[in-house]
Amino acid sequence: MSPYVQHARVESTRWARDFGMLEGSDVWTEKDLAAHDYALLCGYTHPDTSPDMLTLITEWYVWVFFFDDHFLARFKTGGDRASAHAYLTRLCAFMAPDHGLEPTNPCEEGLVDLWGRTAPFRSADWVRRFTEATRHLIMASMWELDNIRAKRIANPVEYVEMRRRVGGAPWSACLVEHAVSAEVPAAVSRSRAMRVLSDSFADSIHFRNDIFSYQREVEQEGELDNGVLVFQLFLDVSPQEAADRLNDLLTSRLQQFEHTALVEVPELIVESGLDPLSCGQIAAYVKGLQDWQSGGHEWHMRSSRYMNKGGTTRSQSPWILPPASVFGVPGLGNAAFNVKHLLDRARTFAHVPFQHVGPSLIPDFDLPFPLRLNEHLATARTHAVEWSGRMGFFEEGVWTAEKVADYDFALCAAGIDPEGTAEELCLSTTWLSWGTYADDYYPAVFTSKRDRLGALVQNERLKMLLPTQDGAVQPQPQNALERGLADLWLRTTGRMTQDARGYLRNAVVTMIESWLWELDNTALNKIPDPIDYLEMRRKTFGAELTACLASIKQGAVVPPELVQHEAIASLENSAADYAFMINDVFSYQKEIQYEGEVHNLLLVVETFFDCSYKDALRIVEDVMAQRLAQFERAASIELPLAYADYELNEEARAALDGRAAQLRDWIAAVLNWHRDTRRYSEEDLVRHNRSPVSAGTPGQGLKLLSY
Repeated sequence: MSPYVQHARVESTRWARDFGMLEGSDVWTEKDLAAHDYALLCGYTHPDTSPDMLTLITEWYVWVFFFDDHFLARFKTGGDRASAHAYLTRLCAFMAPDHGLEPTNPCEEGLVDLWGRTAPFRSADWVRRFTEATRHLIMASMWELDNIRAKRIANPVEYVEMRRRVGGAPWSACLVEHAVSAEVPAAVSRSRAMRVLSDSFADSIHFRNDIFSYQREVEQEGELDNGVLVFQLFLDVSPQEAADRLNDLLTSRLQQFEHTALVEVPELIVESGLDPLSCGQIAAYVKGLQDWQSGGHEWHMRSSRYMNKGGTTRSQSPWILPPASVFGVPGLGNAAFNVKHLLDRARTFAHVPFQHVGPSLIPDFDLPFPLRLNEHLATARTHAVEWSGRMGFFEEGVWTAEKVADYDFALCAAGIDPEGTAEELCLSTTWLSWGTYADDYYPAVFTSKRDRLGALVQNERLKMLLPTQDGAVQPQPQNALERGLADLWLRTTGRMTQDARGYLRNAVVTMIESWLWELDNTALNKIPDPIDYLEMRRKTFGAELTACLASIKQGAVVPPELVQHEAIASLENSAADYAFMINDVFSYQKEIQYEGEVHNLLLVVETFFDCSYKDALRIVEDVMAQRLAQFERAASIELPLAYADYELNEEARAALDGRAAQLRDWIAAVLNWHRDTRRYSEEDLVRHNRSPVSAGTPGQGLKLLSY
């Protein structure tokens, strides 16, 4: 703990009084603020800062907690929705450097003061990230408000995503950088390793807060956005069992944080060629996040904000009996002294690959969307085989012409784009063909030999084939994978603007880089953390690439401030999740028995819950049903609310409604393709793996896995 807590306590109390947050605010009194003791929180979470910096950080936390309580008092129990949205939008406007507004309430006045004492001393990249995190924190309050008024409890996946926005921990991570004067270098601030550090840090903080705040939020305030309540409803268990499961997930996220810090960050540093100063800044940032975790836990044990009389020891809780897995001596999420969590961690590395599991069990999916097929399907089928052969897919020991015909990517494309021209359908078919070929190629050529360097080199060569400048010349492709991407890029981007090409390039690169994540996990025989798996699976499945191609086709008719809106993210992510879960259900035998994979949601669920395949399938079915319901809610309720909030014109509304219709076609097409393709049934797996295919360049001597 910082030795300057009392200094911060006195100064932050004075600051709160000066800005009207205490007596007279109808939110807090000075006694309330003293009981919450945010100076103690910041003293624990930022133990090494100077007195002035600790005071500034404490005042930021006073502001953010006051904002949350002020919004609750003003809108969550009354007031109209339009006024709430206008209030939040106006508050966000004060972060602009030339806002030209006069603050009219304590939240606005406090933000103006704190922003002027913080942002000018940080880089443009940090200000961009902090602005985004603060805007998410502010605007996501509308999601909470809508849930309360609809008496709706979120599904688990939606809850994790939205909790990051409304809970503020990514915002806290930015403040850690400021507090320790060690910014994450802009060159790597958008990298997977830095994102996962921030996200796993955020999830751990939020889940811990949910366990401590269950009584206050659910029983006293009637809030529905609490992780214990979400798990209680989804798993149909008691509050204590739900808290146990949420704590297991908290522990898993802490273990993900440790793995990222100790394994992925050093890789990132080496591969990015960062200088020693940048390395030191990242190390200080990681230490700051660690301090926040342990300090935040201690504050929750002591603050009266969450516990009736405040906690004093690690074994006390006024509302839930303290079993070892939640409130025992080790504390929440602390696996170091907890045998159960040590065993859970060991189990993630103990999977035995190539086990016989038998045919995949396929549920009766109740999908309400009709299937429509493009009239040019036959043409696209012929083109897929011809194009794959011309690119050289049959010469590298991975695919044959028989496999391409069996896989029938044209059938999937015909459902995804039922009204496209023959040329458009053939292009869509070859994108699906290339993506799936790459998905088979990397495990066969690189993963089987744990050749991370080879995969890195291949990734860099693929990126070179994606120029965005007009008239840029691609390098000469060296293998079939490169020839396929080079051809697709030229056919797809010929009439695009430079900005659109950049957008598409980022989407393709995101998918390409996700294959390294799969390679690393397989090399370590590591079954992914459930949340990390869900978020990375959208990338490995190509969902972001699909969304990018669709948005480019739509045109830029959606206002920039709405592109990152919760409703659009909800629509896209729920559709992507349902689609990739279809794939994981159908491909279970192929991936577990024939390929020795660790990347399948059913295996992830089996490992996390320590349950059978059939039990995991039932859990996945429930998640799929809730993600489908989330998609329909986003399309029918959340998007129209966003239209009204932002006063969208008819063109923008039609574009977003059209995107929802495209996603319905996509989901129906993905399910239909999985039912009809000859890629996943036991009969086809036996036939395709009867004998290994002779390998050619670049996998000379490669023996495909045929168990």
